[in-house]
Amino acid sequence: MSGDPQDDCLFCKIVAGHIPATIIRETPTTVAFRDINPQAPTHVLVIPRVHYPDAASLAAAAPTIAADILREAGEVATDEKLDSYRVIFNTGSGVGQTVFHAHAHVMGGRGMQWPPG
Repeated sequence: MSGDPQDDCLFCKIVAGHIPATIIRETPTTVAFRDINPQAPTHVLVIPRVHYPDAASLAAAAPTIAADILREAGEVATDEKLDSYRVIFNTGSGVGQTVFHAHAHVMGGRGMQWPPG
């Protein structure tokens, strides 16, 4: 069932404390940690504690938690002293989603081009 932890989900295991991560912020609904393969000087993932496979399904089922992720992305940027930053939600393997647990990438600390990729 969506929302429930999934035994085979990497991010569910991080939320549960079964896999270590460099956690920089936690709230009752979110966890923020450094990406293990950073694509910018600052690259932090903000994830919900509940399991939904992507941002669209999270927003449809739990919009207040989706909003919490965006709020935490801003807090991460403030904590990391980023003047400008990018928040990215990938949905589907065709655009690079590799962990199917909704998450936001907070990236900054270098110039970024538009359009990305």
